[in-house]
Amino acid sequence: MLASHRIKLMGTHIDVQIESHRADDLLNQVESQLMEYNQIFSANDSQSVLSAVNLAAGQNPVKVPELLYQLIKIGKSESLLYDSNLNIALGPLIQTWRIGFTDAKVPSQNEIERALALTDPNNIIMADESHEVFLAQPGMKIDLGALAKGYFADLIISFLKNQGVTSALINLGGNVLVTGPNPKRETGTWFIGIQNPKLPRGQHLGTLRIAEQSVVTSGIYERVFKVNGKAYHHIFDKETGYPIESDVASLTIVADSSLDCEIWTTKLFGKSSLQALYSIEQTPGIEGIVITKDDRLAISSGLKGKFFPSQS
Repeated sequence: MLASHRIKLMGTHIDVQIESHRADDLLNQVESQLMEYNQIFSANDSQSVLSAVNLAAGQNPVKVPELLYQLIKIGKSESLLYDSNLNIALGPLIQTWRIGFTDAKVPSQNEIERALALTDPNNIIMADESHEVFLAQPGMKIDLGALAKGYFADLIISFLKNQGVTSALINLGGNVLVTGPNPKRETGTWFIGIQNPKLPRGQHLGTLRIAEQSVVTSGIYERVFKVNGKAYHHIFDKETGYPIESDVASLTIVADSSLDCEIWTTKLFGKSSLQALYSIEQTPGIEGIVITKDDRLAISSGLKGKFFPSQS
């Protein structure tokens, strides 16, 4: 039995497709899990567990569920790496700009500098035995938006595999992970569209053939705030506090783990197209597609023969 469902959650549409004799029941369980994750991980829900951590910044540690603790731990570790644009402590900067929300604005330089002063991941203090998290400076905020969807996708697919599904797909607003054969194609092949960064969502430059993998794309087109003729996107430079500037319009990462895809799209965004492609080629288990602002497209060697350009 094949069943699918669309859920509006986490500021996006989430599509789940399951092939199993218990497909409807499993869809209900997946929806419940996703709602629970949102109540734990959301930086924009004042009632979430993560918000409790942020509200207690500079005051006291907060005990958190193991799933949240582990993602914060992974995020902190990745945020401390040299030459990476990932920083889960960028919450104050994200909330200062508010891009993607109705109250978005261009902050003053003073506001940006004040926010940046609160973004040192070293000040995320973690206690492994008690699963407590303490933000050492008042005003600090963790934001896991760069990682959470990939984490959720991996957890959901792992759950479905343990339930013995024949196949499954989860698409969390452009973060795609598949397992098993595609039941909608005789060949069982999955093809994932790669968004054209200059056209409305759903219009693709081409499709990518994958199996038992995740595809995640980050792009400057996803959330944009325009003021006085200038466009500001939502991917920030953790050093300057402004939207990142490079020749890259979008970056797609392909890996077995959706969380790995999220980590690498964020780590590499901000590098030039050549630097990003070089890093991808040097990293086992990671493949990618880089699209530049002037419409050049580069594909890592492991994806040769798997990307099919759209017919214009």
